[in-house]
Formats: sequence, structure tokens, C-alpha cells
Amino acid sequence: MIFENRQEAGKKLAEKLNEYAGRSDVLLFALPRGGVVLGAEVAHALKLPLDVIVTRKIGAPFNEEYAIGALAETGETVWNESERRAADPKAVAEIVRKEKQEAKRRIKKYRKDRALPSFEKKTVIIIDDGIATGLTMQAAIKAAQHQNAKKIVVAVPHGARSSIQELENLGAQVIALQRPLIYGAVGQFYKEFQQITDEEVLELLNI
Repeated sequence: MIFENRQEAGKKLAEKLNEYAGRSDVLLFALPRGGVVLGAEVAHALKLPLDVIVTRKIGAPFNEEYAIGALAETGETVWNESERRAADPKAVAEIVRKEKQEAKRRIKKYRKDRALPSFEKKTVIIIDDGIATGLTMQAAIKAAQHQNAKKIVVAVPHGARSSIQELENLGAQVIALQRPLIYGAVGQFYKEFQQITDEEVLELLNI
């Protein structure tokens, strides 16, 4: 299935999450920026407030778009260990430093420096627009675990099977509309897949 855009994907994803509608023991989060577009559709359908968990991809020194790791705002990091060992340590350290700065900027921009709440006794739903390597979502799961979530539900319109399996191995329930055998890039499953701006994120979060 190819989605028209993130909005359509969010609406279809909301149908699969209907059991969580209006529940006071459920917290709804999205990964910025793209995941917030889907999250806003789900929040509207389920009548739940939407917030963000900030994670950052750690790109390879030779290609920043290729993830060798990811970090969460709560301090956790996850790695593709073979890729990490193959990369120059000084270059990786500099990339991590920059991504930590960007994470701080986004927390200040999107949440006004507000810390994540305790997730204790809560079911936490985390939404993104797709799962490729899954490293940023692994970092988000680690953040939710750090905040003592009772249950973690990852909700995506599509994702690579092997990456989804890694998320499930971490203890998350994964709701994915599609788990294609061959998975390239997240954008290949959308007719429209434009970059999302900070301003659009803030509008969707109603800040």
C-alpha cells in the first residue's frame, strides 16, 4: 500500500488504535518531525493529547543519512555495534555532540524545556511515519522504559520486518499496518513525503 501522505497514514493508523480512545491511562507521543503529522491525526481520532519524545539519529561519518546509532533525550543511546566499531571514534563523538545539541534545541522548541512526565502505570503509544533501521524508535522505547512505562505500544503505518522484530525484542508491542519483506526508505511508501518544519510541528502540537 502506498499512502497519499502522512495524514492519510495517520487516519488509517488511528483505526487500529481505537481501543485506546479517551483513556486516562494512555499517553500519546510522536517522534518529531514526521511522526507528529501522523500523531496529530491519531490524537484527534482518539481524543488524546499529543506530545513528543525527542530522539536523534547518529549518522555515519561518511554519510549522515545512514544511521549507525540513535540517542534519546533521557540519555540512552543505541548502536549498530559493527558500524560503530568501523567508524572513526573522534568523528562519531563529534556527531553525537551535535545531535545532543539538536535534541536540546528541539526540547526547548517543542516542549518549552518541559521534562518528560513519569510514565508509571501508563500505556505509552509512540508514533512515527515508518521504521527503517529502527534505531531512533529503539531509543524512544529506551526513553519510555527510563520513565517507567507500564506498557509501550509502537504504532507505525509500515516498517522493515527485521527492525520491527528488534523493537518487539525490547518489549514493545508493535502495531504496523504493513510489514513488507523488502523495505528501502520510509518515503517510498508515500506519494507525498515533504520535509516537515518546526513551525508545522508547533502548529500540530497546538503550541
